[in-house]
Amino acid sequence: MTSAMKAGEKERVGALRLVLSELQKDAKEGPGDELAVLRRERKRRLDAASQFRDGGRPELAAQEESEARIIAGYLPAELDDRELDAIVAAAIAETGAASAKDMGQVMKAVMAKAGGRADGKRASARVREALSA
Repeated sequence: MTSAMKAGEKERVGALRLVLSELQKDAKEGPGDELAVLRRERKRRLDAASQFRDGGRPELAAQEESEARIIAGYLPAELDDRELDAIVAAAIAETGAASAKDMGQVMKAVMAKAGGRADGKRASARVREALSA
């Protein structure tokens, strides 16, 4: 945050202050998962951007998306499609899932194996696709 302040990057400083505040709140509650906090804050920004777009406020949506990109820069790289598909296939084989009814079990295994490196919506779509095939 200090380097962003010195460089005069107001937008980056604002986003980092919000994230720092959330990290401090999480730390007060006990030993927390910093990556989970970053993921949650990124998701909040993307959800807010979507709502602003639906409400006809594209300038606010762009600001929220910009903050989400800044936060994403501090997260580990997302799994690519090939890696995610391999994890989904392994989870299906491991749980013995045969239909969409077993999706909950498969998602639990996929998200555990992905270690937070895959978006839940994306993983859900891949699992649904694999179970329907």
